[in-house]
Amino acid sequence: MKKYIFFTIVFIATISTLTISCSDEFVNRDVAYSIDSENYFNSKSDYDMALVAAYDLLQSSYVNVLLGEIASDNTLAGGESQTDVVGFQQIDDMIHTPVNSNLRDIWNWMFAGVNRANYILEFKDKTEFEGKNQIIAEARFLRAYYHFELVKWFGGIPLKGDVRFNVGDEKTIGRSSVNEVYASIESDLIYASENLAAIPSQKGRATKGAALALLGKAYLYEENFTKAATTFQSLITANNYSLVSDYDSIFEADGENGTESVFEVQYTDIEGAGFGCLQCSEGNVAVGFSGPRNYTGPLFTPGFSFNVPTQKVVSAFEAGDSRKAVAILDMSSWSAETGATYGQGYENTGYFNRKYIPRKRSAIAAGDLNLTNPNNYRAIRYADVLLMAAEAYNRSGLDDVKARLYLNQVRRRAFGDLNHDITASGAALTDFILAERRVELVGEGHRFFDLVRTKKAVQEITGFTAGKNELFPIPIEEIQFANGNWSQNPGY
Repeated sequence: MKKYIFFTIVFIATISTLTISCSDEFVNRDVAYSIDSENYFNSKSDYDMALVAAYDLLQSSYVNVLLGEIASDNTLAGGESQTDVVGFQQIDDMIHTPVNSNLRDIWNWMFAGVNRANYILEFKDKTEFEGKNQIIAEARFLRAYYHFELVKWFGGIPLKGDVRFNVGDEKTIGRSSVNEVYASIESDLIYASENLAAIPSQKGRATKGAALALLGKAYLYEENFTKAATTFQSLITANNYSLVSDYDSIFEADGENGTESVFEVQYTDIEGAGFGCLQCSEGNVAVGFSGPRNYTGPLFTPGFSFNVPTQKVVSAFEAGDSRKAVAILDMSSWSAETGATYGQGYENTGYFNRKYIPRKRSAIAAGDLNLTNPNNYRAIRYADVLLMAAEAYNRSGLDDVKARLYLNQVRRRAFGDLNHDITASGAALTDFILAERRVELVGEGHRFFDLVRTKKAVQEITGFTAGKNELFPIPIEEIQFANGNWSQNPGY
């Protein structure tokens, strides 16, 4: 069995009831608690349990990853038909509105993560014990992670400091500005980077490196390139991470939590779920959604044929790039090689996101097989860090030599030689770095936001409207609850 944090929490904010399920030493499985501020946070174990609850919502970020690809020019929504998960189809076509259940999920689940982190921070001074700084630092990292997801998707969001949101707050607490949200994120991550251990006590827990990586990414999104470069350099100089030699191994079970992993969302198939509660699944729902429909053959198992790669992204790989065969499953070639068959879904391109489609496994998963795949999500990889560092050094004007060094480290693994090194400088080097991000990270949920922050979305994404589609709409329910206190994002 994997040794890492597992999280299954049912959380009802108004009565603060937690049902916690966990594996290995972090917490015991199947222990139920009824908690409130008077009878909780009286011991280290209480803080540990609450921290598990804060980690839990990471597993729900599978939809963020799926839609980060579908909204971009990397993939099409796919599925069974044009009415299969209508919210996906609308986002793919850039015709989404505030009435979209999938965007509502992102809003709800990420804010649930914020509230769980805030619960710990609200009572951070209640009880003293050895190691509390580590727990507080993890809580602040997680809050920053959820805030970062929310600001990417929706722009300015309400902030309440180290206190939980309560029903009715939406009518009195306004949306903070994007700059204010980033300031909160950066404050949390600076604290986390100064208080987290470099090596996690348990796989899946946040580390100093994860905090520095996310901090540098926040600076990059704010276009504070000098601070981004300095932050990434601190992580790189610490020498706690390295590129693995075999790119393919990163996305297989043996490659989970490896030397290239800066932060991973942990999944398992030992506790399943159904469509009635997708966020209840301990498995990576995105994997089953992305699998080939009605597949029979070696290595893989069937899925629902969403998130299908476009010919455009397949053609983005240069000749000799070893990453192409890892990132893209070409069903025509695979069928000819192995005799595999599959059913063509809606918008079939013949390609699938090979990094994150279901693998065959001997154990029988709990719940719906398609919803309980154990594939971890590699949220921050060291290759991503190197490319962000390259971009920061280049776009700040600080050091194109260092930018090329980090870019070419990634390319040398991809091609297995020095013959494909990039020698450009200035704006031309920026274009090479951004092109490299696409092929290195295809299928990992970053493409849409890379296009938006570099102001290239309007030229690459069909249907994208400048001044509108950089952000997604606040769910209509939230606007209604706020009763005039929140304005909707422009264009919606």
